[in-house]
Amino acid sequence: MALKAKTINMDMDAFVAALTEAYADWRAPIITFIAHRGATPFEVLVSTILSLRTKDEVTALAAERLFAQARTPEQLLALGETAVARLIYPVGFYPTKAKRLLEISRILLDEHQGRVPDSMEGLLALPGVGRKTANLVLLEGFRKEAMCVDTHVHRISNRIGYVQTRTPEQTEMALRAKLPRKHWMRYNELLVAFGQVICRPTSPFCSRCPVAGACPRIGVTKSR
Repeated sequence: MALKAKTINMDMDAFVAALTEAYADWRAPIITFIAHRGATPFEVLVSTILSLRTKDEVTALAAERLFAQARTPEQLLALGETAVARLIYPVGFYPTKAKRLLEISRILLDEHQGRVPDSMEGLLALPGVGRKTANLVLLEGFRKEAMCVDTHVHRISNRIGYVQTRTPEQTEMALRAKLPRKHWMRYNELLVAFGQVICRPTSPFCSRCPVAGACPRIGVTKSR
């Protein structure tokens, strides 16, 4: 039976170590995969925007098609909105994302000499960029310490009882205050892969989980 929700003093060194060991058998999150292939900060930013509410495999193909035609703000603007929308289809909300990518490209050229800002404030000033996107760009595009919280990080951090929060932004602030900084660089990468393969939103694969023995399974009513 799942325990009543409460904050638990989880051994995060052991937790991260267990996920790191198991990670070799999982697929890297798409933005991590793109970044580790030598993507520029602009390509990381574009890929992250494409990935919002979109499956990784769809994002991967859309980014590949787009980057075959444009890898800089200048090249993206030269394509135009219709061509960008066609290249990124069928990512979620592709017409809106095409428009946003052109708006961002124009701002980068007009205000930042074509470069992506490497600060939270600068990134949040760009249209369509929220905290999750900004943190992921800082982390994967600039290799800066950042706390990127998506649905997987939010869910799992609460499921293991390390935080007790209601929104991803609350989770980000709680993790910033509590999680040892030595884990910040890989926390998102590990938990996203873990959440995609094992710690699913409903009916997680607890029988195959590398941390099942220490997990209180908060909120879990059914597992495999």
